[in-house]
This record gives sequence, C-alpha cells and structure tokens, in this order.
Amino acid sequence: MSADVLVVGAGLSGLACARRIADAGLSVRVLDRGRRPGGRLGARTLDGHEVDLGAPYCTASDDRFRAVVEDWTGRGLLREWTDTFRVAGPEGLGEAKSGPMRFAAPGGMRSLADDLAAGLDVERRTVERVGPGPDVDGEAARAVVLAMPGPQAARLLGGLPDLMRTAQQRSAPAIAVAARFAERTWPEFDGAFVSDLPISWLADDGRSRGDGAPVLVAHTTPEVASAHLEDPASVVGQVVDAMRRVLGVPLEPVETLAQRWTFAHPTEQRDRTFLLDAGGIGLCGDGWSEKSRIEAAWLSGDDLGAALVERLS
Repeated sequence: MSADVLVVGAGLSGLACARRIADAGLSVRVLDRGRRPGGRLGARTLDGHEVDLGAPYCTASDDRFRAVVEDWTGRGLLREWTDTFRVAGPEGLGEAKSGPMRFAAPGGMRSLADDLAAGLDVERRTVERVGPGPDVDGEAARAVVLAMPGPQAARLLGGLPDLMRTAQQRSAPAIAVAARFAERTWPEFDGAFVSDLPISWLADDGRSRGDGAPVLVAHTTPEVASAHLEDPASVVGQVVDAMRRVLGVPLEPVETLAQRWTFAHPTEQRDRTFLLDAGGIGLCGDGWSEKSRIEAAWLSGDDLGAALVERLS
C-alpha cells in the first residue's frame, strides 16, 4: 500500500480530512484532477486581481472551526469583512440585514486550501473507480475517502450500488460571473442577496478583499444556470444587466469571465456529517451538514478524519 488512506478530492473537506489523518501520524495521499487544490473555492484572475468565483466568505459557529478561523485570521489568510448584507431586487438595493461576521480572504478563499495542503502529498490525477474494496483504480489502501459532491462520488462507486445510492444527493447549479470595470461607480455595499432577477447573489469583490478593485461578482439562480451550463459565457449579458438594475447605475465592464458550478448547492440535508462504511470507504463534503458551505466542508472532513484515525490507529 502506498498510504494508509487515499483521499479523492482536494477541496476543503478532503484537505481537512487528510490534515487530521496526517497530524495523527498515519500516511495519507490526496488525489485530485485539478491543477491546484481548492475544489469549489475557485478563483480566476482579472487584470492581476484574483477573484473568488466559488464561496466568497465563511462564517464560524462551531467552536472547532472558530479556532481554525482565528488562526487563519491571525496569520492574515482571513480578515473580518462584514456582518451586514443588503437585500435587493429589480427596484435596486433594499434594506440592510445583520447576521454573523463574514470572513473573506485577501489572497482569495483558495488560499485556505493551499494552507491546509501544505506538507501533504497531493497528486494531480483523474480517478476512474473506487471500490469494491478500499482501493482507487486498483491501488489498495486501508481506507479511501471521497470528498466531493454526492453525484460525483456516485459516479465512482458503480461497483458498490448501496453506497452509490447513499452518495446521491440532489444539488442545484450556479454560474458565477465576474466583471471588471474601469472605475468604481456604484453605491457602497458589500454583498446583496437578490430576488426576482437572474442572479441570487451580488458582491463587491474589491471590498471583500480590501484592495478596492473595481470588480463585481454575481451568482446566477439555479434556473438560469441550468439553461446555460453548456455555455456559461452566454449568461454574461443578462447577469451584467441584473447588476445594473440592482445598483441603479450604468455599468460597462471592460472584462468578464464566467465559471460553471454544476453542483453548487446541495438541496437535501443529511442527518450526519460524514459516512464511513464497514469496508473502509468514507464520504464527506459540505453536503453533509446544514452549516454554511466552508464551515460545513471543514467539519465534515475533520470529523471523518477523526473517525478514520480512531479506526486505523
């Protein structure tokens, strides 16, 4: 065996799981098809400004994750952003609503994944099959973790129909659109939850980062995303028009980009934070918790990692 545990997926949950296993002295390898760890903590660059196209912030309600956030904040990976977002619609920006403190990352949310991955054995590799034993494409391990959205995990578990059915989980898509402008001309706001328009979320990326870049990011509704998944760029025009309506000013971007998230939002809740079957195959991810996405992903991975350490030690 090349490692005690093989973790498939280098998103936040997979890395949190691998980190817990490695810190306990067990050997672990992380396999991911992406060029860089992070999964749905995706980012792209506009004019040298790295833009968050996945989860734009995190909150912390669990004491364990709060300690992690405090560590990241102390080291400058996170910063307190805002506890107030606006509600918005076709008539523009509406009332402000307060909530928990949202933390944003000056270097992009993907920097959190880079931090968790430091020192881990992360290999770029496309996995075709997991199981029937704890193995990945025939490579055996004492345990295997699938850290990814349920529909993606189910595709790898064809030889394990019961586990494949458990992995399945309905999920809603989204397309994230980032737009860079020559200057900031819109009224001051941090983020807004939007209704009755093609977008459900709009954020000032320059304010979340703290660098003042003239960049806005919007996420489409699931219905709009479903109609444009094959060509995400085709949605840019109506998204920019929705930005204009929300902010009430003419907006002409100088550069745009679009990112498809096929499994952006789990629409079913689980009654546990992970699954670990008797054969040594585990499932984790943000779909295994009702908490906000980044916190849910970390807790799910850390919980599964702790269960594997207890079983294998």
